[in-house]
Amino acid sequence: MLPSNARNREAWLSGIVAFYCVANLIYYAPTIFEGEVIIEKIEWLPFLGLNFIFQLDGFSWVFSLLVSIMGFLVVIYARYYMDPADPVPRFFSFFLIFMASMIGVVISGHLIQLVIFWEMTSLSSFMLIGYWHHRSDAQRGARIALTVTALGGFSLLAAMLIIGNVVGSYEYQAVLDSTELIANHPFYPVILILLVIGALTKSAQFPFHFWLPNAMAAPTPVSAYLHSATLVKAGVILLARFWPVMAGTDLWFWTVGLSGLISLTLAAYIATFQRDMKSVLAYSTISHLGLITLLLGLNSKLALVAAIFHMINHATFKASLFMATGIVDHETGTRDMSILSGLRRYMPLTTTLAVVAAAAMAGVPLLNGFISKEMFFSETLTSNDAKSYILPILALVASIFSVAYSYRFIVKVFFGPEPKALPRMPHDPHKFMLLPSAFLVFMCIVIGIFPGYIVEPILKVAMRTLLPYDNFDFSLHVFHGFNIPLVMSILALLFGFIVYLIVRPYNRVSLNNPIGLRKIEGRDIFDWILDKIDNIAYTIMGYISSNRLQSQIFAIIFVSVVVAALPLLQFENWYRLPALNFDLPFALMWIAGCACAVGAAYQAKYNRFRAIVLAGVAGVITCATFVWLSAPDLALTQLVIEVINVVLLLLGLRWLPRISRKEKIEAYTAKHLRYIRDGALATTVGLGLAFLTYQITTRETVPSVGKFFLDNALSLGGGTNVVNVILVDFRAFDTYGEITVLGIVALTVYALLRRFRPPKETLQESKVTHKQLSPDIVPISEDRYLPNGTMLAPTVLARLIMPLISVIAYFFFFRGHNLPGGGFIAGVIFAIGVIIQYMISGIRWVEELSRIRPHNLLSAGLLCAAIAGIYPMFHGLPFLSAMAYHFYLPLIGEIHISSVLLFDLGVFMLVIGATTYMLVALAHQSLRSSKS
Repeated sequence: MLPSNARNREAWLSGIVAFYCVANLIYYAPTIFEGEVIIEKIEWLPFLGLNFIFQLDGFSWVFSLLVSIMGFLVVIYARYYMDPADPVPRFFSFFLIFMASMIGVVISGHLIQLVIFWEMTSLSSFMLIGYWHHRSDAQRGARIALTVTALGGFSLLAAMLIIGNVVGSYEYQAVLDSTELIANHPFYPVILILLVIGALTKSAQFPFHFWLPNAMAAPTPVSAYLHSATLVKAGVILLARFWPVMAGTDLWFWTVGLSGLISLTLAAYIATFQRDMKSVLAYSTISHLGLITLLLGLNSKLALVAAIFHMINHATFKASLFMATGIVDHETGTRDMSILSGLRRYMPLTTTLAVVAAAAMAGVPLLNGFISKEMFFSETLTSNDAKSYILPILALVASIFSVAYSYRFIVKVFFGPEPKALPRMPHDPHKFMLLPSAFLVFMCIVIGIFPGYIVEPILKVAMRTLLPYDNFDFSLHVFHGFNIPLVMSILALLFGFIVYLIVRPYNRVSLNNPIGLRKIEGRDIFDWILDKIDNIAYTIMGYISSNRLQSQIFAIIFVSVVVAALPLLQFENWYRLPALNFDLPFALMWIAGCACAVGAAYQAKYNRFRAIVLAGVAGVITCATFVWLSAPDLALTQLVIEVINVVLLLLGLRWLPRISRKEKIEAYTAKHLRYIRDGALATTVGLGLAFLTYQITTRETVPSVGKFFLDNALSLGGGTNVVNVILVDFRAFDTYGEITVLGIVALTVYALLRRFRPPKETLQESKVTHKQLSPDIVPISEDRYLPNGTMLAPTVLARLIMPLISVIAYFFFFRGHNLPGGGFIAGVIFAIGVIIQYMISGIRWVEELSRIRPHNLLSAGLLCAAIAGIYPMFHGLPFLSAMAYHFYLPLIGEIHISSVLLFDLGVFMLVIGATTYMLVALAHQSLRSSKS
């Protein structure tokens, strides 16, 4: 963890990471340009067809390079933009996660893996958009963005699952080879709709476009990266990636093309009337992505080339414009275009860069935007039906407004009269803050003048990947002669200036919505839908829920019993009567255990202490049952867990209000029907689970799972303790999930108890101030006190017993793979030692001597378990595979070490951390009450 003021260090670290990605991709460039595909396959769950596949082909190489270069430039820019007072390490951490997620989307060769990285981009963008979480607009924008893009992610997941089911594989290459199978399948319309929804939500296309303008509350470096190369680009990249598989039908055109056409024209019109500089650029992004989406929907190979070309062009000039906007905001303190004016006098370098980038966005000749936009015009003219008239006209209209808002953006901010009443005096920033924007503007010019040398080879590499079986060729030139697309470009520039003159009077009015659309706001529609969903949910909950926890639990268990019993009605002879070997001592022990369990449930209403004692006795009898049935591991685990449970429950019991005599009488005189009902349900569940367990474990037609574990524990797991081998090897993934849940529970308990305030009557009963104790305390050492009358010898002995308990814990830990023990049991034993120290010496003494905090143990335990799972993957083995090593030590002999030892160590540390974390939370209630 870097300190909060380490702005230079984290910027350098992030820049090195981004630069390494760029250098690594450039290193692979010769291989990619030769037409080879680099595939890295890491087995995870091969028997389910789930593996990590990273595929670097021509298409993924182009966009990985774009994402990495933009990330490197934005890191340089952010170093000078971010305020040192902000939590800058958090910004760069989220930024690197964002960049890694986007690269993962681009190079994923597995459909499910692609969805995982897809959702990671949504989560990381949520954290970046809400970076300034103290601002309501940031909170709102992040919530809307996450809701829309995450819902699109669910749609994409459904599409990927259906594609995998149709093709029989989730690998992208297999999907690419099954184009005809997918196109002719009855599920093709469903797949297409789900896939398009996922892409359109991510790329903010109509009707999901409203989330992007609300995301402008993010820091400007985030906006520059998000708009140029990452989040919103992911949708169109996905459409281009699956273009060979899904395109070529009328349904593709009307879903993809129509959304792109509406987004292109509507967003261009709205952008012309925005006052905030970032809002202008946000709507212009929606419009340009609409242009790309429309190109992808035209079912033309050359349109696909133009779409990829414009993705690259849009990244260069849009990132540069966002950087210029951030510089203006950083130096003047505002982005309001109704206030800004004449900044060219104070910021000449920024003005020059912004003018060139805006000209590229408008499609001025000799800049990169002009070439891709002219290709767009050309593709709209290729249709032979009614679309041949509608598409060119609407494309020209949208381009006219694109010129208008670009011209207005430059004139309003950088030209005109002297600025008045600016929050800060403007000036050009540090030269390194201008360097990323200057590089991008330089690329706009170079690509615009030499497209055939700079971009054409890159586009051909990408197209060779997307269309590997087609001999498709093209060429890029600055001038293709005097033709209709050139005329359309000239008309767009001319009429764009005229439109600017027409809308200029409205700039003096306090408007932020376009004429004719002032009452339409996508965000309001979104909020209305969410409100309706909330109202429906509250209405349903009003009918099916109750304020009583007992009623809710009864409903859940009753429904579960009914659902579990329904499948049994479909089978005949599904039951077998148990063949019992009656054992009187065992039966008496179980009768006693059942009586204690029932007594604990009954006493919970009258005497909580008795309930805890009876529950503990039932637990001990369960432990004896495991011993009786020759299950020492389970018996040992049950025993130590019972100790922990009783202690923690007793510690928490003191903070519950005492049961009054009136409550006891009310509970005793309550309707017995409810007790009969609850007792009947509990008996049904208990007997049903026991009977179901018997039916499963005594099946003869199905091979026993237990026999497999018994036969293979040593040969495959390297251990003779079958229970431990199951936990840390055969079912280690389940164990990893369980310890993760345990850590979350510990954190939740700690967080809840931090805000918990005991009832007043409890505080009055337990309140013992230091002043009250002062006459009766005996100092043991500085800042450590024990009440008078405490026997010092047993206290010292109890403190000295901690090393012995530690040795016992380590003993059970290291023997666990072959004999009863393991990380879980060892962790609980060690935690019992900590609890003893707390009970003897108090939480202050324990915390003063603790060198490792519980939350550090939690994180270290999860990290160890994760490393134990990932390490075998570097050796070509699936996740969480066991790797054994044998070596000889003098005087000791042969040593056997397995990678599961590290996993067990993670379990050990996490159990200690979770238990002591809850203990600390409970113990601090005593400290809080003594101060109150």
